[in-house]
Amino acid sequence: MSSNAAMAEAASLVGDPARASMLNALMDGRALTATELAGVAGITPQTASGHLAKLSAAGLLAVERQGRHRYHRLATPAVARMLEAIMLVAGSLPPPVRPRRIGPADAAMRAARTCYDHLAGRLGVAIAEGMVARGHVELVPDGGAVTAAGQDFLAGLGIAPQPGGARRAFCRPCLDWSERRHHLAGGLGAALCARCFELGWVRRVPHSRTVLVTRAGEAGLRQAFGIELG
Repeated sequence: MSSNAAMAEAASLVGDPARASMLNALMDGRALTATELAGVAGITPQTASGHLAKLSAAGLLAVERQGRHRYHRLATPAVARMLEAIMLVAGSLPPPVRPRRIGPADAAMRAARTCYDHLAGRLGVAIAEGMVARGHVELVPDGGAVTAAGQDFLAGLGIAPQPGGARRAFCRPCLDWSERRHHLAGGLGAALCARCFELGWVRRVPHSRTVLVTRAGEAGLRQAFGIELG
């Protein structure tokens, strides 16, 4: 019964539209203030603080203090995976009687976005499939591994091997909610995402999980992964 109650509590916390909006805003892995999250959710900072307190008490958010400010972020990668799974299920449900019109922002999110600390959307899926096609990773539904050729490829890209004894899975497939195919998560997904930002291949869209591929990124992604995003 305790596990049932815990599941019901987590579902009720995520199910509130304002809290869902704030959690979704934190899916890019960054930490935001209550004021910033209030703007995302369209509520007052005071109301946002109440919601954030509940999410923190339930262990869904972690709070960091820096000077006079309090920054909120998703507590663990597991929380991000839970939210991505909810999006996946929600995307497969029958549309409402009056379907919402998909706008440019939604198209951009589907093209390329961050999923906590890794790349998702068509971009993330293309990177995963490009690495599989070139024999750099091997993926199965519940796990994956980097090949010897993949280790050499990652070193050439400037990504160090996984440190010995690391607790986080290094190579893990994650079912993409918009593409219904897998992108790369785990330590490898995070490292690839960070490196793409460092190389200037992608850049963030302010106040959004959306990322844009730069001109340099088009050439770099084509050479590294053999992909054409169109």
